[in-house]
Amino acid sequence: MKMPSLTSLRFFNSAAQTGSFVSAAEQLHVTHSAVSRQIRLLEDELGIALFERRNRAVYLNEAGQYLYKTTSAIFEQLEETVTHLRTPLNNPVLVVSCEPTIAMKWLIPRLSHFYALHPEITLHLVAAGGAIDFNKEGVDLAFRRDDFFWSKNIYATKICDEKIGAVIKPNNLHHSNKQLITLSRPQAWQDWFQYSGVVSNYTKTSEYEHFYLAIQATLAGLGATIASFLMVQDELHNQQLVAINGFVKDNSSYYLLSPIEITPDSKQEKFKNWIIAEAEKSSKKVDEQSL
Repeated sequence: MKMPSLTSLRFFNSAAQTGSFVSAAEQLHVTHSAVSRQIRLLEDELGIALFERRNRAVYLNEAGQYLYKTTSAIFEQLEETVTHLRTPLNNPVLVVSCEPTIAMKWLIPRLSHFYALHPEITLHLVAAGGAIDFNKEGVDLAFRRDDFFWSKNIYATKICDEKIGAVIKPNNLHHSNKQLITLSRPQAWQDWFQYSGVVSNYTKTSEYEHFYLAIQATLAGLGATIASFLMVQDELHNQQLVAINGFVKDNSSYYLLSPIEITPDSKQEKFKNWIIAEAEKSSKKVDEQSL
């Protein structure tokens, strides 16, 4: 059986992805007529229509949706493979994406330990959170909490369970009734009340865009905030902050995501093993402080 051309399948995948022949043409840097021609050739080869054409717009029909499930996975895997092959095997640079507050408060202060173990690796840190497109962003690994869906083609290694706690500046009774809420995780206080069993006695609230702003406001004595155990490790150790009723698991976890399988003795595996060990140390510390 003769297979359709790779070009026609690629043009189909782009049109299906964007939902527009015009957008597909822009994405592929070709003309609109070139996309239409390739789609028509593909439909002729298969002997079945793939799109419904209504009012100058196109929509995938049932057959088109069925084909797109396969082509989207194939082209995604192909892009990942090509990216991997183009990366020199002896490249010492490791690009890691990490949520900004954890990067600032936990990861960066510990990187000297990583460099002491692996001086041959140069780490480039990118501050970002949520979903990630490895091909577009040029990232090797991403440290993320599992609060979003990632593709089945992404390799995920669990690093640690999330633990959250209410923290406040010691002896800060004047603002002990004010909740500092983080808009990047607005349900954090509700989660903590649910999993800790503590009953709220807060009468005032104040909102901050990011965790690091809420933590800084807490350090300034403006109230109490909820934080991940990773975000306030050093402040707890230095007694700049204290945890009210300790830390509790909130049924989420942190993962290290990779676009390719992590191979033994690779720079990715070295970072993976190191960050697992560091997270375990931090977890044990907050457990001890909660006793």
